[in-house]
Amino acid sequence: MAYQQNQYVSQQPMPTMGMQASGGNRNALNRPLDSNGKRGWSHGLCGCFDECGTWCCACWCPCVVHGKNKQRLRHLTDKGTPDPTGGDCCSGACWGHCMLNVVAGLGCILACMNRGDARSRYNIDGGCCGDCCASWCCHSCDLTQVSREIELEEKSFGQRY
Repeated sequence: MAYQQNQYVSQQPMPTMGMQASGGNRNALNRPLDSNGKRGWSHGLCGCFDECGTWCCACWCPCVVHGKNKQRLRHLTDKGTPDPTGGDCCSGACWGHCMLNVVAGLGCILACMNRGDARSRYNIDGGCCGDCCASWCCHSCDLTQVSREIELEEKSFGQRY
């Protein structure tokens, strides 16, 4: 039996004619990857003040920002393109967040789950515990950070949505 050497691939294959990429650039700011292929968030949790409009809406109407984030992320995942509407204000995710927040003050649970979905899509390092802490301790900053991450991918398509 002959000894067989492992061949290592140093680069991922490039798309060829006829292939379609699913989605836009998921690391638009070219954040460095760690040894596990994970990266950090493109904007820090406290960078929410750089996007005052989204942050203010997340403070006073977190259900709207959550609903939009959920719908925009789902559209990118399912269709591979940005949602042309930018996410509806009164979606089921918005109402679910609103009811959970009004009845029990626990809207951050749904935001935590959506944060985990965004982390998974963008290969962002972290875990459920960190997602829960961010959503519970600074709900509006969490919603803004997720929104900004989605926006970077949407902008990478080169079209205004």
